[in-house]
Amino acid sequence: MSEENKAIARRALEEVFSGQGDLYVADELFASNYVGHDLASPEDIRGPEGVKEFASMYRNAFPDVQMSVQEQVAEGDLMVTRWIASGTHQGDIMGIAPTGNRVVVSGTSVERIVDGQIEETWDNYDALGMMQQIGAIPSLEEAQA
Repeated sequence: MSEENKAIARRALEEVFSGQGDLYVADELFASNYVGHDLASPEDIRGPEGVKEFASMYRNAFPDVQMSVQEQVAEGDLMVTRWIASGTHQGDIMGIAPTGNRVVVSGTSVERIVDGQIEETWDNYDALGMMQQIGAIPSLEEAQA
């Protein structure tokens, strides 16, 4: 079961969230009662449609985004994936116009997988670092200068 859950979590990152992936894979991988908790999002993400909207936001902002799984650990119905995302800021994100800056962000996703579908996700990633890399927030060095 844990190898199957690892494959499901990997597919979600590589196929739904990567720029060359297929958003409609979300219909297969995410349960209809799915809830996603993202610290950078004001509201929870709900169902496969919510996943597609959320992934589209990032894919539109970073059309060349690539998700790379670094490590996975599975126990029972819980799956932990440590990942790195990289892409070029070529579209609007959260009201921030494209800068053309290259961005590399690391993160961790904890997912609860039941009967072959993701029912809940808790994401934690370096949103501050992403905003600094696109130039929306000054780095500590820039702020002190």
